[in-house]
Amino acid sequence: MNALILPDIASQNTHQSLPLEWVGMCGIALPVVINGQLLTAIADAGVSLDDGEARGIHMSRLYLALEALESQAMNPSLLKEILQQFLDSHDDLSVSAYLRIHTHVLLKRAALVSPLSGWKRYEVCVDASLKNGMFHVELNVDVNYSSTCPCSAALARQLIQQQFIDDFANRTLMHAEVLAWLGSPKGIVATPHSQRSTAHLKIHLSNELTEFPIDLIIDNAEEALGTAVQTAVKRADEQAFALANGQNLMFCEDAARRLNKVLKTTAGVKGFHLKVVHAESLHSHDAVAESHWNGEQ
Repeated sequence: MNALILPDIASQNTHQSLPLEWVGMCGIALPVVINGQLLTAIADAGVSLDDGEARGIHMSRLYLALEALESQAMNPSLLKEILQQFLDSHDDLSVSAYLRIHTHVLLKRAALVSPLSGWKRYEVCVDASLKNGMFHVELNVDVNYSSTCPCSAALARQLIQQQFIDDFANRTLMHAEVLAWLGSPKGIVATPHSQRSTAHLKIHLSNELTEFPIDLIIDNAEEALGTAVQTAVKRADEQAFALANGQNLMFCEDAARRLNKVLKTTAGVKGFHLKVVHAESLHSHDAVAESHWNGEQ
């Protein structure tokens, strides 16, 4: 008995001639290795369908090419190799290949004062493309931090001054009494509003990099901002965090300018677009600032 030949419906002509920019798969679950960590990831993989008469691509070939990510450290060179495999397996159909990998990187962070430490999760997305022989790779990283409004801080200080006048006007000041007042609710009758904020960093990387500088970019960003959110803390750490916020007031414009400056001097960065979002506690809307750099001075 002769074996049946599996039907290939995709090879049949559609009677429509229209090239497509992207055809592939989204939401592929796979492990990736980044900086020695085995992480869970979601991948979107696709190619252009430049043959306007073709009805489909070889999706299994894209899927199998991604297996290299299971055992090899993810870096720009590996992604370029995978994209080239996409094209080699579609040499009669496609001239462009695309790969997006979304994951979360874990970094161990020490507390500000105490010996405690904990893990922080950073959302990371890598976009890579190979089009007409040109390779492009982009790193997207989200960094969370705290921001205290300078305007709100000034208004709070004014209210504290007024309370001091109300309580001590035309009186001889005694050190112990003033010290006790400062430690009472009246000594902090108003507080400035702060918010958990996020910096969305979209970075064009050098193709020559041997690894993704994720740790370096996050470290530089958090150092520039000065008030990265914490993990495990004791009261001493919370107090140090309050001090850092009080000594580091910033509008969203300030945060965007700090990040612009530090990213320009970070090795491997060829350009970037950044967006900072301060999710305000005063308003129901957010305060936002954006900045970009194309690699030119």
